[in-house]
Amino acid sequence: MQSLSSTELFRRDLTEQPVLFEEHSGVRKVILNRPSKLNSLNLEMISQMFSKLKIYEDDPTVNAVILKGNGKAFCAGGDVFQITCSMLTGHWSFGASFYKKQLTLDHLIATYKKPLVCLTNGVVMGGGAGLSMHASFRVVTEKTVFAMPEAILGIFPDVGASHFLSKLPGYFGEYLGLTGARLDGETMLACGLATHFVFSKDLPLLEHALSSVDSSNASDILSVINNYACKSNMKEEELHKRLKSINRCFSRQTVEGILHSLEEELLNNSAEKWIAEAVNSMKSASPTSLKTSLRSIREGRGQTIEQCLAREYTIFCNIVRRKITNDFYEGSRAIFFDKDKKPKWEPPKLELVGAEMVDMLFKAIEDDDDWNCLQLPARSSNMLDHARSKL
Repeated sequence: MQSLSSTELFRRDLTEQPVLFEEHSGVRKVILNRPSKLNSLNLEMISQMFSKLKIYEDDPTVNAVILKGNGKAFCAGGDVFQITCSMLTGHWSFGASFYKKQLTLDHLIATYKKPLVCLTNGVVMGGGAGLSMHASFRVVTEKTVFAMPEAILGIFPDVGASHFLSKLPGYFGEYLGLTGARLDGETMLACGLATHFVFSKDLPLLEHALSSVDSSNASDILSVINNYACKSNMKEEELHKRLKSINRCFSRQTVEGILHSLEEELLNNSAEKWIAEAVNSMKSASPTSLKTSLRSIREGRGQTIEQCLAREYTIFCNIVRRKITNDFYEGSRAIFFDKDKKPKWEPPKLELVGAEMVDMLFKAIEDDDDWNCLQLPARSSNMLDHARSKL
């Protein structure tokens, strides 16, 4: 058998590490490294990132942290297939344990004491949004694709989505959470999900410039990013026009009312492709998930990040216990296991999902010793958030 050289062994070792950590002067890089899985998150990745970020935060020689992903995606979310298998073959608390650690990592990023620059160059969905949308600087490119498609899977926008979606202009957050609509990088900048837009060809230059910064002052980091950032007034105008229709529809009190308004809007604006896509997406989603998502986002509008994460953890645990709804497992079956993409939701219609059922998903679990409410460590608020909607 031919032996491998030390260089080949080193390269192979790097490809097998799900997260890479690099040092560049006063900057540390955290690189998601599961490109064949679109950098989907598993427990090992979450644990490694949490440990390293804590070390970097306490290290006086570290000025800033860069978070990015290798391959075509930043992060397509949590490894739902792996998580679901662990719960089906073991116990629902396996999924709850993973989710608790994921939310604790999201909380660390949301309250990080040093500048954290997330370079989102590619797909960012679900758990990937939990990593990136809480960062102090969120850089997107022309290759960025953002979505929160959880309702199609039988769950709800989580990982702090009820916090960052609820802070968007008007009812844009409800629109994204209920339809799973995809956004490009320029639209993310216009609505406030991103802080900067940089062309992908300029990202290596930006990374190099950031690595040379010898300060942890947020204004210095901001100045460097601004040297490479671009603006798009056209996207702002386009989104402003769409937001008028979104506000008319998604300001309704109920999911039924929102869907009815969208259908009426479609009759008057049949040329607007996004309206038809929104209607079709909501009709394909879990009715229980839609009602859970709407309530969660609206409660998040008046809550702190800690309150949002704690509520989302409670909802998630109620869902994976399968005593109130089985839609998450049915959605996983249809998308990841049998792949027939034909989930049989229960209840199958919006009008059959009563308020009492939704209430149960938001209530603390009192009849199971395997459950405890989410207890996040006491931390001060994040540095000044530079995200501002351009609308």
